[in-house]
Amino acid sequence: MTLTPLRTVVVSALALAAAFATPAGAADLTLTPAPAKAVRAEGAFKLSAATRIHVAKGDVEARGVANQLADLIRRSRGFRPAVVEGGPTAGAIVLTREGPSGEAYKLDVSPSGVTIAAAQRAGLFYGAMSLWQLATPDETKGPVAIPAAVIEDAPRFAWRGLMVDSARHYQSIATLKATLDAMAAHKLNTFHWHLVDDQGWRLEIKKYPKLTQVGAWRVEPGAARAYPKYGGFYTQDQVRDLVAYAAARNITIVPEIETPGHALAPIVAYPELGSAPPDASKMGDWGVFPWLYNTDDATFAFLDDVLNEVMDLFPSTFIHVGGDEAIKDQWKASPKIQAKIKELGLKDEHELQSWFIQRVGKTLEKRGRRLIGWDEILEGGLAPNATVMSWRGIDGAIAAAKAGHDTVLSPHPTLYLDNRQSASPDEPTGRGKVVSLKDVYAFDPAPAQLTADQRQHILGVQANVWTEHMQTDARMQAMAFPRAVALAERGWTPEGGADWSDFARRLPAEMARLKILGVAANTVPFEPQPTLSEGEGGKTRLALSTGLGLGEIRYTLDGKAPTTVSTPYADELDLPAGTTVKARSFLDGQALGRERSWTLTPTLLHTRLSAQLKLCTEKVPLTMVDDAPRAFERRAMMFVDILNPCWIWESADLTKGAILSVRASQIPFNFQVGADRDRIPLRAPATPGGELEVRAGCAGERLAAIPLGEATKNPGLSTITSRLPARRGKVDLCLSFTAKSVDPFWAIDRVTLTPAN
Repeated sequence: MTLTPLRTVVVSALALAAAFATPAGAADLTLTPAPAKAVRAEGAFKLSAATRIHVAKGDVEARGVANQLADLIRRSRGFRPAVVEGGPTAGAIVLTREGPSGEAYKLDVSPSGVTIAAAQRAGLFYGAMSLWQLATPDETKGPVAIPAAVIEDAPRFAWRGLMVDSARHYQSIATLKATLDAMAAHKLNTFHWHLVDDQGWRLEIKKYPKLTQVGAWRVEPGAARAYPKYGGFYTQDQVRDLVAYAAARNITIVPEIETPGHALAPIVAYPELGSAPPDASKMGDWGVFPWLYNTDDATFAFLDDVLNEVMDLFPSTFIHVGGDEAIKDQWKASPKIQAKIKELGLKDEHELQSWFIQRVGKTLEKRGRRLIGWDEILEGGLAPNATVMSWRGIDGAIAAAKAGHDTVLSPHPTLYLDNRQSASPDEPTGRGKVVSLKDVYAFDPAPAQLTADQRQHILGVQANVWTEHMQTDARMQAMAFPRAVALAERGWTPEGGADWSDFARRLPAEMARLKILGVAANTVPFEPQPTLSEGEGGKTRLALSTGLGLGEIRYTLDGKAPTTVSTPYADELDLPAGTTVKARSFLDGQALGRERSWTLTPTLLHTRLSAQLKLCTEKVPLTMVDDAPRAFERRAMMFVDILNPCWIWESADLTKGAILSVRASQIPFNFQVGADRDRIPLRAPATPGGELEVRAGCAGERLAAIPLGEATKNPGLSTITSRLPARRGKVDLCLSFTAKSVDPFWAIDRVTLTPAN
């Protein structure tokens, strides 16, 4: 990508947005992102094994796109159309260069044939992706009728990105390729690859082998310390292969090499690079670390060498240098660095970071590259051609654009896909704030605070998949998709074309396509979730809802799988104990998400998972995974505020007293939270192992103090049981643990509160 095409595409997209609107007649098209203009026509094109894809003789690029289209059709329909050069084109799919420029394309589908027209390869590719989507409305194999339509399309923004963090948790090349396939199918064109952080260095650098020999591996904390080291890295050959794979799908990979902070891993590998001695044991921690590169000439020589190898591998115009969350304590404490500030005539450490970033930027400029960094690089001044990625809300983007700098909007929390997607306890591990698919779709990447001229500096939009709590490839993909598809539409579709209801209508087709592409997308927000309470006559009252409220829920009570003709859920159900309820969500007659099943038992009625309890505070809420047992798939997930591990069972009925059973585990406190660690409330224990305290309200009377005893010797889940006294009326039970220190801390998995007989 270069500056001129970026801005040209933005302007052309805005022009299309003003000129075109998608008419109601195109409502049966399941094309995502929604195109700039789509007009339905009569009839359909029959795609079958006999269909041919035609390209002009000698057009190597068009033939490559045609083969990609044929391969995708084979994956989804089970047959592969032949690709031919020249010859008669009646009844065929034809790729022609007589079309719009850049990433724009025209797709004409009629009963007699299909034409994909674009001047450049990118446009041909996106036209092919649109045709494949229209040919893949579901997972059905065999021939398909593609609705006749004329589509004229171009992107709203030129940078349509997804960042994947491979530094915190390592993903396989196969998973990254599947992610690129899903990005390409939805016209995302920038893969920001976070390769370096405190927890690991993932990129092979030939001149500095210890970066991967040492810096790519860490010892996990807690019980996991007894397991093999965690880590991995990508060889330069693997990177070249992935870069080529992405380029064939019109995706530019932008690498990120963090400076000057988030640098513990390289400093562990080469301690002379640091401002203070490194502590390798902290590589298994999360949070904001104090280790920064020093400002010695030898350190810049190291960074120059690294960046030159990076630029040899990645042809992208932009190279990301981080620049975020650089705590300056070590710089403040270093006489050598304080002398450097004085020598350079700088005001403070913020200006030193600006000088640092600009010096790194000169290495990039020598090879015709452009520096991009997180919005902290604005502090202390910025090189004229530097680009700002705004993550602390949109203020950084606004400031950058007003100052004449190009910018990409990537704001926390809306576009930080490590936040959970619904309040369901079935959500994968991650941050506790709910950022739903609808929330992502509602984000407009063009701030109203900017003038039309200033908006020209908005290159585009990007969502970020930070993987601190995404320990597996499947969890990474589940957190990214389908929210990345919502982002794709907001980055591509003209401003006036955004329509949540229409986007939601297309979701069954989108989920089917993601499955075909090998992506483990999250279905939990679509699925029925139960709420149980005491019903009339000793029955159990069941209420069903979904995280997004889309479509309808249908259920059965006879053990059969729910279908589109099963009973629709309308209101709460009072059902006898032992009833098995099966439920599933449907949208326009198509299943959306998995079938769910519950057998109504007294234990189920009286049990709440930690995510179904109320947190006493929400300072840093996380869904965390236990550190034991060794088999990862057997580890429990627990919802907890790490700065105040405390839970509330609201409106507990203690009229007859109750038997309280709590399943909990002790987890290492491996969080770099600075002074906040000292503010975590600790109640002094009365027994050597501490107690589970139960109070009537968090500041109220203590109803029980249950010694943890032998549970303290168990690295996995333990069950703690006690009788609670009878008490009039309903009460909010507040559950917390006493402890001498915050490490380790206890977290609740589930609570069962059974009325006493």
